Amino acid sequence: MLAAFGDPGHAFPQIALGRELVRRGHRVCLQTWRAWRKHVEREGMVFAAAPEYQVFPTRERPLSPYQAAVRAARETRPLVRAFDPDVVVVDILTIAAALAAELEQRPWVTLVPHLLPTPDPALAPYAIGALPPRTPVGRLLWRSLRPLVRRGEERGRRELNEARRRLGLPPLPYPHGGISRRLALVATFPQLEAVRRRMPPFAAVSGPLQWEQPYGEVPFPPGDDPLVLIAPSTSQDPQHELLRSALAGLANAPVRVLATTNRKPLKRPIAVPPNAVLVDWLSYGRTMPRSSLVVCHGGHGTVVRALAHGVPVLCVPAADDMAENATRVAHFGAGLLLPRRLLTPVNLRRAVLRALASDLLARRAAELARWAEHNDGAQRAAELLELRGWDSNPQPTG
Repeated sequence: MLAAFGDPGHAFPQIALGRELVRRGHRVCLQTWRAWRKHVEREGMVFAAAPEYQVFPTRERPLSPYQAAVRAARETRPLVRAFDPDVVVVDILTIAAALAAELEQRPWVTLVPHLLPTPDPALAPYAIGALPPRTPVGRLLWRSLRPLVRRGEERGRRELNEARRRLGLPPLPYPHGGISRRLALVATFPQLEAVRRRMPPFAAVSGPLQWEQPYGEVPFPPGDDPLVLIAPSTSQDPQHELLRSALAGLANAPVRVLATTNRKPLKRPIAVPPNAVLVDWLSYGRTMPRSSLVVCHGGHGTVVRALAHGVPVLCVPAADDMAENATRVAHFGAGLLLPRRLLTPVNLRRAVLRALASDLLARRAAELARWAEHNDGAQRAAELLELRGWDSNPQPTG
């Protein structure tokens, strides 16, 4: 049984894993949002609707994340009992399914569809978008922030343990309890995790898990200039700031521009220059191989798909883990980072032209594409699940 948060960056990797498990002869149920039902069933899985609730509290919906998890765990428990899985694979944001699996004494593992968020001595605090320290002063600076990070981790542990108490489960003595200590599948490029001093013993990097909705061809801008794909986040930037800056900044530049709104409505018109085409939706799998650069917010799914096609990225991080993704890619040398506070049409144009002129970015992206050609993330993740040999013992708490 698989369980996934419904945003594309979390649902799509689970669909990719489920498709591979079905191909290998397993019976698979995927619990996620109703929006993906037809795709889940088309890939040969049993679909189950996940409880959909507001993830973060608002004035209108004062339900906290862990309160929602308790409610959703109780709703999910009958599904676990009825489907009778050997193992439950839980997206990192879907703690309710992990709790339900534990209530039914089923082993559960975590699918991390991005970089692993646990701390490491070689890294700055996760998601702030800082490069790994290169000097003793830098290492001292990041170590000085560890007490602050630990306070946040301890708060999360207390809140999760309160949810566990309400469900009749024992407390956990460690932070990041939403990540399985049996197995955590980290669905990213190993090259992006190589900066870690040590990988936790329960974590295994599978490589990216890639799936996308079927979609037809879109018109391309005419000409032979390099194609720049503008691929904004599906969950961030409601004002289309990146899209507007890109179309304005790249007008009359020696490039062709293909841009998408990702089906987010435009609150005001956008001027589309003659060297650009703006569409509502497109297939990354069809358009990225023809691109010379992908400009995005730095969402993990978009970044790794571009790199798997050997296309460098220019990231303008918006929120969540995007700054971390952008920093790791820039550190590896396969992309550039433009801080959001510096996003203007002029700055974006300069960054795009710099990226297109860089042989290093192209070589590094090609290196990741060669790795992806010989290492299928879904196959590796499925192999790791099959190799474990699951039993019905409950999740260990130490």
